[in-house]
Amino acid sequence: MAETVALVAPADVDRVYRKHRLRVMLAITFGYGFIYTCRLGLSIVKKPLIDNGIFTVEELGLIGAALFYGYASGKLINGFLADHVPPRIFFSLSIFIAALVNLFMGSSVLLWLSMSLWAINGFFQGMAAPAAVISITNWFSIHERGRTYGIWSASHSIGEGLTFYVIAAIVSVTSWRAGFIAPGILCIGAAAWVYSFLRNAPTTAGLPTIKEWANEPTEAPREIATWKTQKVVFSIKAIWVVAVASALMYVTRYAINSWGVLYLQESRGYSLVDAGFLLAVNTVAGIVGSIAYGYLSDKVFDARRPPANLIFAIVEICALLVIFYGPQSYFALTIAFAVYGAALSGLVASVGGLFGVDIAPRGATGAAMGLVGVFSYLGAAMQENISATLISKGTSIVEGVTTYDFDVAIQFWIATSVVSMLLAASLWNTRVRD
Repeated sequence: MAETVALVAPADVDRVYRKHRLRVMLAITFGYGFIYTCRLGLSIVKKPLIDNGIFTVEELGLIGAALFYGYASGKLINGFLADHVPPRIFFSLSIFIAALVNLFMGSSVLLWLSMSLWAINGFFQGMAAPAAVISITNWFSIHERGRTYGIWSASHSIGEGLTFYVIAAIVSVTSWRAGFIAPGILCIGAAAWVYSFLRNAPTTAGLPTIKEWANEPTEAPREIATWKTQKVVFSIKAIWVVAVASALMYVTRYAINSWGVLYLQESRGYSLVDAGFLLAVNTVAGIVGSIAYGYLSDKVFDARRPPANLIFAIVEICALLVIFYGPQSYFALTIAFAVYGAALSGLVASVGGLFGVDIAPRGATGAAMGLVGVFSYLGAAMQENISATLISKGTSIVEGVTTYDFDVAIQFWIATSVVSMLLAASLWNTRVRD
């Protein structure tokens, strides 16, 4: 029997609506930020794992790729399931399982076990993003979507900042195991908090739908099964273009996340804390970038994403050139990482999800996220293998000292960002659907 929900009195609707919208944004933003710490631990413990002879660069590439292949399949499957399952359950369960996997990962020194655990982690992490985006479309109107999506997308930066600075600091004074165990403990509490805070949709709280509350035009009801609506996504060519553009953008994104600390340690000679700080600056700036992207695309370009995409992509590529080929001072790197992080976060918000959600019909939000997501993380996974191979080929050992050459890998990372920018720009006249 369906649960009966008491309707909110008309005089209280606005107040209750705003209260729940705030709770939803807090839950999905901080919840997703916390779960991010459960996927980035490997990035900050690569050097101690290599130095202690536990894993080689190639083996770390395999483990890292396992996460992304698991995440890609999870994003696709869970994206379609998310349109049928309450977001509250999907989201909190995702965080809880990721936490458990990280606790086990902190005890694994076997390649096959670490790969299996990291793949499982990726699959269940793929439940979180579709649930969060469905919550946004349930609680916020189309003309608020860019701003709210931008705020939620800042959660990536929150999680990355926590990992690259706080968790890295813990690892520097303990051991590599803390890179997995600390996020696992944190996310057990986060899962319980999200479950208690998040509400599935306005109607489950006795409120009118977002279209009714925001006075948006409402189409006549049509009895179309969710699966039939989802299948429409596959026939929209623009979503396929967004998916490929996102895959290429994710190559660069996760190349920096996965190999940036090792690059800064080996090629620049920075300590783990100093390298982690630069990555943390990158992610903190990302909070500003994702929010700025939402405001720019909503307010300046009237909910059109392509103009903002092009601006942010040009800035991101310029920042990468400065990071790898510009002045070698720590101050210059700090500024370059901040600019890169802000620009990239805007692109993650749009090309990584919002643009596809805008193009897809309502009722297929999770499917659109799933399709774009599977391409995104296939790109991230292939990057792990390709980057590890390119870095390993440039590795030399002279008198017992290992030297890494990142030059070819860097060229690969920048090239994928350029192609991603061109693909996204090709959708300049694409119209939003609702």
